[in-house]
Amino acid sequence: MTRFHGKNLIWLTFISLCFLVIGLMIHLDWINAYYEVTLVTIMINIIYAVGLNLILGVAGQFSLGHAAFIAVGAYSAALISKSIANPWLAIILSFIVGIALAAGLAFLVGLPTLRLKGDYLAIATLGAAEMVRVLLINWRGLTNGAAGINNIPLTTSWQLTFVILVLTTILILNYTYSSVGRATLAMSQDEIAAEAMGVPLTKYKLGAFILGAMTAAMGGALQANFIGVVTPSDYTFNRSIDILIIVVFGGIGSYTGSFLAAIILGLINLVLQDYGQLRMVFYALALILIMIFRPAGLMGHKEWRLASQLQRKIQQRKEA
Repeated sequence: MTRFHGKNLIWLTFISLCFLVIGLMIHLDWINAYYEVTLVTIMINIIYAVGLNLILGVAGQFSLGHAAFIAVGAYSAALISKSIANPWLAIILSFIVGIALAAGLAFLVGLPTLRLKGDYLAIATLGAAEMVRVLLINWRGLTNGAAGINNIPLTTSWQLTFVILVLTTILILNYTYSSVGRATLAMSQDEIAAEAMGVPLTKYKLGAFILGAMTAAMGGALQANFIGVVTPSDYTFNRSIDILIIVVFGGIGSYTGSFLAAIILGLINLVLQDYGQLRMVFYALALILIMIFRPAGLMGHKEWRLASQLQRKIQQRKEA
């Protein structure tokens, strides 16, 4: 127990330092309003990527429907924020409603589709995402159709996004390293062996799928209240691919890789802003080159274990 609490203290200190450094950089105007948009976008993309990495890297389910859960969270936040004057009450209700709807949708989609494998599962989840997008376009009385919803109160700040990022990451890491998470990982490695050991395959697949969908909804709610507008065109197949690129680029199964990939790709996108349409060519070229030289992603399956490394160094110094 002492070791466990020691690791928690190390990570809490590191997270607090990151928060203070970002706050200081914004206070000194090293990060201006323009760069702050990039900062928040990167943090929201990390929330998406960590959730998808749970589905893809731990549960071994190739899903292309992440955009649907992001859309559910975003539209829930948009409708609630425009209906409730109190911003804190609105954002809390947005999270609750978005998470509940995303979990329900994930259950309805996952229960029949997670029995499929490989390309069949990808096509099924992609179809479910397209159904949600078409519903948003045609349910004009609620979603305002293709025009979307605008003038959403801008209640998302970098501080709130940072806190939600930390909480969602802790939730997913605790799930991954729990007995259920380890059984889910074993299942993704060899389903026959896992089933022979008594692992309920569909139940564990569905649990990871629902948890990933819930975090996606939280990210969508943050993004809606940060940008101030949501439209069905924001949640197409390309949105799911964008998140998938971050996961693959960082390393499937590596949460550290998802963090690193989201930061690097966000900075590359920022640098290439001045190149107009050519920036997508440079962006794609950079991705191709990186994946050629790092086919397993930046981190592969490895994680950066800060607490363990520090404790090991402290122990080595004591022994010396």
